[in-house]
Amino acid sequence: MKSLEDQIRKKSKDLIDLCASHNLKIGSCESLTAGLFCSSLASVSGASQVLAGGLVTYMSFEKERLAHVDHEIIERFGVVSSNCAAAMAKNARKVLDCDYCVSFTGNAGPKVMESKPAGLVYCALASHHDLEVYEFNLSLERNELRLKLVDLMMDRLMNLIQKNIHQEYEDYDRKDHHDSETKIKNLM
Repeated sequence: MKSLEDQIRKKSKDLIDLCASHNLKIGSCESLTAGLFCSSLASVSGASQVLAGGLVTYMSFEKERLAHVDHEIIERFGVVSSNCAAAMAKNARKVLDCDYCVSFTGNAGPKVMESKPAGLVYCALASHHDLEVYEFNLSLERNELRLKLVDLMMDRLMNLIQKNIHQEYEDYDRKDHHDSETKIKNLM
């Protein structure tokens, strides 16, 4: 069985290839993963065509300063929250001017943080049309948790991109079919 690191390398290459073939740019805003997602993509040849960049916002202040997370979100919900993860992904996508952005925020442990247990993590994916937030509660050692989150979010990002590409093709086919019908009617 492949190690988690090997799986991430393979998924990174697949993600880079998919995005390059559709001229898509990816970015990240990372707290507890501290750039691991972005670094994983950057390890793949050809990443410069796809990887817009990444923000490492480990401290709360940096989430506000770099990712423009509203201070009220942090005060009201905390950094270990779906609200913070959503704001990080949505705002960093704009800052990095990319098509898709993934965010990671949570408690890698070992202690309770903001009255939230170790292993509670929120991640989000933002695109021009989508904002999806995921909650994970994983009992893993700190660095194992970080790797697992990168692996899980690569899967979710790949699925979202494939869904959107499929939808674009369907929309194009419907429009093309409608335009053909209109042209035929105009000829009659």
